[in-house]
Amino acid sequence: MVKLSIVIPAYNEEDRIVRTLEKTVDYLSAQDYSSEVVVVSDGSKDNTVAVARGYSKEGGPEIRVLEYFPNRGKGCAVQYGMLRAQGERVLFMDADYAVPIEEIVKPMEVLDKGFDVAIASRAMTGAVVKETQNLPRAVSAKVYKIIQRLVLGIRHPDTQCGFKMFTQKAARDLFSRQKLHSVIFDPEILWLARQRGYKVGEFPVVWSHVEDSRIVYDSLAKSLFVFQELFRIRKVHGSEKN
Repeated sequence: MVKLSIVIPAYNEEDRIVRTLEKTVDYLSAQDYSSEVVVVSDGSKDNTVAVARGYSKEGGPEIRVLEYFPNRGKGCAVQYGMLRAQGERVLFMDADYAVPIEEIVKPMEVLDKGFDVAIASRAMTGAVVKETQNLPRAVSAKVYKIIQRLVLGIRHPDTQCGFKMFTQKAARDLFSRQKLHSVIFDPEILWLARQRGYKVGEFPVVWSHVEDSRIVYDSLAKSLFVFQELFRIRKVHGSEKN
């Protein structure tokens, strides 16, 4: 059985998916465990799929490229890949390579300690944030964290970092229950994890802000949408329990 699966959601990433694959595959090729990389194209309109399928390295892990149409949101792409990953442990990471693949040793260690889920945090002691977000995004993030804590009771200081690892059992259970396809799928999954009794551990991460984000909230309406989605989590799941 494959030891580790890495899921990479991608939307119009032809210009940077190769670098991410190169770094990821080079690292995995040097490890003593079996692995696979699953790229999920979220209705890309460029050559993301062709570029990803054209990349390979002799002796490296298998690279599977999946796609669907139309574009449905990052949450859908992550869910699609997580439910099709074959590894005993499954990590999803962003296509922009904001977190270097070498950081993967940290969530592996968290799961080794008996946790079911390991989430990267840019807010923990030991985290290194090489390039910060602009002021409006930073302020919105602080407001978001406060509301998230009040509405969902989630106390993790950073739920949005795109570098999270799950045991296969936890991944299949939680992502099969996921109902939101926007970027708010992260707190949804963490809320479900708490409801279903999974142990969630955190680890500090090295992270760099990458310009030209495919997820842009450049208007009041888009920002309000994020908060509306946050309030929907409890509603769409009712009293989800074990």
